[in-house]
Amino acid sequence: MCLTAAALKQLGLPATLPSTDKALNALQAKLAKAAAAVGMEVSESIGPMFRAFRRAGSAGGPKTSQQVTVAPWLGQGDARQQAVSALAAPLATAPDGTRDGQTFAHRYRAFTADLGVAPGATTASTAMLHLDAVRPRVEWTEDEATGEWSSHLREGALPAGDRCVPIAAGARHPLTHELLSQGRAVCEEEDYKWWARQLTDEEAARSFAVAVDVCASYLSVTDSPPLPIGELEHVSNPSWGKGKTAGLWLADFTGVEVDELLPHPATFHGRPATGPGWYATPTVAYMASMYGFDPATITEAYLSTHTAPLLKEWTTRVRGGYKRVYADLGLADGQGPEEFLTAYAVHKEVGTDAVQANALTLGSLYKNIYKGGIGKWSDSARHLDDEQWLEKVAASWSYRPEIRFHIIAAARIAAHRRMRKTYLLTGRAPFAVNVDSYLYATDAPSPLELLPLKDDGSPVPGALRLGIAPDSHKHESSIPLQEAVKAMERREHPSKLTHSYATDGTYTGPERASETSGTESTDEQKEGEN
Repeated sequence: MCLTAAALKQLGLPATLPSTDKALNALQAKLAKAAAAVGMEVSESIGPMFRAFRRAGSAGGPKTSQQVTVAPWLGQGDARQQAVSALAAPLATAPDGTRDGQTFAHRYRAFTADLGVAPGATTASTAMLHLDAVRPRVEWTEDEATGEWSSHLREGALPAGDRCVPIAAGARHPLTHELLSQGRAVCEEEDYKWWARQLTDEEAARSFAVAVDVCASYLSVTDSPPLPIGELEHVSNPSWGKGKTAGLWLADFTGVEVDELLPHPATFHGRPATGPGWYATPTVAYMASMYGFDPATITEAYLSTHTAPLLKEWTTRVRGGYKRVYADLGLADGQGPEEFLTAYAVHKEVGTDAVQANALTLGSLYKNIYKGGIGKWSDSARHLDDEQWLEKVAASWSYRPEIRFHIIAAARIAAHRRMRKTYLLTGRAPFAVNVDSYLYATDAPSPLELLPLKDDGSPVPGALRLGIAPDSHKHESSIPLQEAVKAMERREHPSKLTHSYATDGTYTGPERASETSGTESTDEQKEGEN
């Protein structure tokens, strides 16, 4: 339910959120009394977003609730109240910048229709609410004789409690600190951050560094890989079993030959491994199938007692919403490369078109929901001290770093597979990769020359292709190649420049220093975010 300014007036509620504790308490009491008159309750604290709910049967039964958002109150209140409504604020912001109840209602309806769950306080928490909605952890039953309700975890549900094992406890966990202090290895399955090689002579003769960015890279892998739902148990001399068991394996890839111009498949820094390390199943499987690694050499593993495609339904919902809103922006499956580039270049120019403005807002939220949801599995929650973090975060059912490690590994391996197939077909390899952004040396400020195509002009499956579908690519930026080289000579990742250049190679970053100021061009300050 969304309350507009007119609704507040008709209901006798204040036009602005009370700013004092006394006034807030009075408002909470008023709403609680009204709710009790119809057998309902309201949230203990009232703000721009709160809930009205009733319990099934006797006290202790499951709750059915209705979320109430007060559009005029969004952005008001203390830091906590503003944080709770942080996700609602963009949903309520009309194209002209005003907070509008009708705009909120349209977007809210579309959001819940796409994802099947109401937005939470943040994109990361919404991702977990969404997962619990499509794959409920708890099942409620009522005793027919007494009317009492009880709950229990469904089979295969993620249990609460700190389930960490030392090698995969996450960066903040004491178990990780203890192992690192002993000089022992922990799992480091992370996204690529690589720019370690020199340009070939052929690459150095080209003019541009074209950045292509993978669309929804995580969504391209979250629906299929089996994930570790059960406890991780230590196993000596484990049986590989064709990689069907989710887990972390102590593997040594130091003697395995890989493609020289590509980042190493198994390491986030893209350089060869220097000794044994802990790797998730997707990484080991790829090294075994593509480069001949022998899994029989693995002496230790932490294997899951229960493996399942945990995020299959979650991915279906998020991917469906993602594709729907981008179709409203003129970006759909099946577009040819040039048609897609033309449409993508103007997809943010929505003007006063309400449908496209709604789609642009929702598309940004959906992107942050799937990214935030993956990060939530290893949440560092820096706003909490160590004791609070262990109690409130590490002990939550949603804190499972090993699940994140598997997803990151699967996404990185999928990226490497596409890079390798493109390289084998075209001889073109990226010279730098930052997460899901790849930089290629090109003759023109366009990725078209990089695309492997079939005889009929259609894209080759599994290789670099342009499009909006998850695992396809979009054109992010075109950087003069020498500027990218200078960045690497300064020991900076060249992807830092992607936000300073347009797709035609035009500089759009901070104003350059005047030629008469005596400042060398290499000292120019270029800003960007990864």
